[in-house]
Amino acid sequence: MNKSEKATQIDALHEKLSKAVFVAAIGYGKVDAETAISLRAAMRKAKIDYKVVKNTLALRAAKGTAVEKLEKHFAGPVAVAIGYDDMIVSAKAVTEFLKTKADVLQIKGAVAGGDAIDAKGVEMLAKMPGLKETQAMLLALINTPATNLVRLLNEPGAQVARVVQANVDKGQKAA
Repeated sequence: MNKSEKATQIDALHEKLSKAVFVAAIGYGKVDAETAISLRAAMRKAKIDYKVVKNTLALRAAKGTAVEKLEKHFAGPVAVAIGYDDMIVSAKAVTEFLKTKADVLQIKGAVAGGDAIDAKGVEMLAKMPGLKETQAMLLALINTPATNLVRLLNEPGAQVARVVQANVDKGQKAA
């Protein structure tokens, strides 16, 4: 690979790393073709870029980005998983797949939201609810007091209606 090709690859990777909200450095051992294909398919489905990169190129591309914090993890065979939308969804996708292939693939470290975390941190992040789940829970919390208020305001009228109905029923039995 000549210098211009390397520069092009570094620039392209730098742009991706700059836009990323989640980047995991994944160490891999002897990965067979079937595992590699299923890993790439799983990452594509989760909208995550997965690239096996040369460590020197990755380190050069990481300069000036939060991924620079992963410098010590770029040793040996390393791939990067780059998520752009939601760091929790990205962490879930990566950890779910790697659970099945823990013998050959492992998370060395990651950057989530600009902060460096280790493999345990990625697992903890993956256990958190995603953005959509958090929004749904927040909406439910906001709606609960309003629902209770409406129920409370309707109760006196409902009590009056029950008393009137009871009197009507009592009058029909007497007649």
